[in-house]
Amino acid sequence: MKLFVMENIIKRVLLSAFFVLVVSLAGEAKEYSIAVSTDPDGAEVYLNGMLVSHATPAIIQVEKKIATKTMIFTFRKEGYESKSVTVAYSKKQLGLNPVVYGMLKKKEPEVQSQLPQTVSDPTVGVAESFQRVNRDNAGATSMEATIIRWFFDSDPRGARVFYRVISSVPAEVKNTNEAYMGSTPFEETRGFNIPGLTYNNSRDVTIEIKVSKRGYEDQVKRFNVRQALDQQEISGFFELVKKDTPADSEQ
Repeated sequence: MKLFVMENIIKRVLLSAFFVLVVSLAGEAKEYSIAVSTDPDGAEVYLNGMLVSHATPAIIQVEKKIATKTMIFTFRKEGYESKSVTVAYSKKQLGLNPVVYGMLKKKEPEVQSQLPQTVSDPTVGVAESFQRVNRDNAGATSMEATIIRWFFDSDPRGARVFYRVISSVPAEVKNTNEAYMGSTPFEETRGFNIPGLTYNNSRDVTIEIKVSKRGYEDQVKRFNVRQALDQQEISGFFELVKKDTPADSEQ
């Protein structure tokens, strides 16, 4: 009888020790698990612009320093419009293994043109692909009518957002100086009213986004205009890095 009691006590002690170990390991974990799901399944998943899963549903591991900040999940599946979901979880919510869900909308079937198919595109018809943006006739092209979601965020927030046009065909589309857009978090919808731009030459034109905040290094990201038109979105997250101070460099 005494032997049986002793065995039970030993088992309880071992179980308690195991439980403490599990809790301790969970507390020391450097990542959080986040489930991603879409309707329909099979979409690629991008986190802050980086591919993290080739198909939904999936469970992805996100580093704590990223998971505890604003995150942008983008779902992409052939034949469907891209879907972006912006989330911000508390540590308590992250501990409960949250689910990020995206309802994907099927792309509308293209109307077949009678013209020779010299340009393949899901956004602008062949007959319109050479229409040029012109300030004298503003808003006349499909590109200007296509609504693009612009979204930029940073850590820390309150950074100034600038953009400029970079063109590899300056004879058609000129490069521009930086223009101030606003501060992070920044979100708006707008079309492309870049003079000289056509859907046909949009592959050769890039939008450069620069984020600047006092005491931090400037960060720059570039987005291809053709890709932005097809995805109807330009978005990015900037993890700002503090500038080295004299005191830091002496250490």
